[in-house]
Amino acid sequence: MSKYVVTIVLAITLATPVVYSDNSTMTKHLKVLIASNDLPVSGVKLLQEHFTVVQNRFSYYGDDEKVQSQEECLKLVPGCSAIVWASSHSITDELLDKAGPNLKIVATASAGYNHCNVDGLKARGIKLTNTPGVLSAAVAEIAITLMLVTARRFTEWLQQVESGKWVNGLDKYLGQDIRGSTVGIVGFGGIGQATAKRLAGFEVARIIYSGHREKPEGKALGAQLVPQDDLFQQSDFIILSAPLTNETRHMINRSTLGKMKKNAIIINVGRGDLIDQEALYEALKNNDIYAAGLDVTTPEPLPADHKLLKLPNVFVTPHIGSGTERTRNEMAILAAKNVINALTGKSLITPVLP
Repeated sequence: MSKYVVTIVLAITLATPVVYSDNSTMTKHLKVLIASNDLPVSGVKLLQEHFTVVQNRFSYYGDDEKVQSQEECLKLVPGCSAIVWASSHSITDELLDKAGPNLKIVATASAGYNHCNVDGLKARGIKLTNTPGVLSAAVAEIAITLMLVTARRFTEWLQQVESGKWVNGLDKYLGQDIRGSTVGIVGFGGIGQATAKRLAGFEVARIIYSGHREKPEGKALGAQLVPQDDLFQQSDFIILSAPLTNETRHMINRSTLGKMKKNAIIINVGRGDLIDQEALYEALKNNDIYAAGLDVTTPEPLPADHKLLKLPNVFVTPHIGSGTERTRNEMAILAAKNVINALTGKSLITPVLP
């Protein structure tokens, strides 16, 4: 082989980039911000395989952490092509402006996205994805748990255990049965349907749901579509798993509470602002309804001295609906895969704003 041929072959070889099947070497120059310090490692590692990842050192829980986290995000976000959002706090216009024109996608590790500044993202042409589906089972389990603990008056029983003064007897502190009850589900999407599946073994009399249209999954689950007012009037348990929108904000209010049975129990695994908490407090205090089980509140965290927490017929958990190891990992991986697809020209898996 002549030296000229060798030179040409060598030049072509050097000029041709090495392309891996996952295109990771071609995207390493893209910067991705993970906006809190608690995204599961599974999602972090997946992103690090493809991009240059910067991660907030703080979480969004607690007043001090929230302020520090916001400040850190503003420092880290300039030039980022993607943000992975793992917080129920709002994405601000200031953050999006700081990111600049490189920002192509925000992937929230949550099913709900009312906190994601949809209008701001849309105005800037930024894609948005969420993580529905993968958390439905875990949240449904919390909904069932809250049904049980409120119906069986766990707040009062636990107070007795803590005080060491048990008041027991065949007619003392009796609860309600799920068996034979009517369960109304507001928001018959993935979480609502997963909850209906889990109710099958409890021998409920009826499962009803409200919405804009009948869903084919309802018939398969033995659930019936009814007008929302009928649901409020007929249900022994009312499960809120609807997204927060202008239409659903404060859907539980003085008017709707006044339509409910005296033995009605409200379970909220959707968003805190589905409920007017002042109206709920009055209804619970006056025993206009039986109890409430809340995994979501306004604000979060709910202050330790909040008056709702002083009522014996309320049971509150700190927004742990998706809080299983498997579910949180699946959420992190789905958010990461949405970012990878967005920045490598592939279709989004769970688009909100495509």
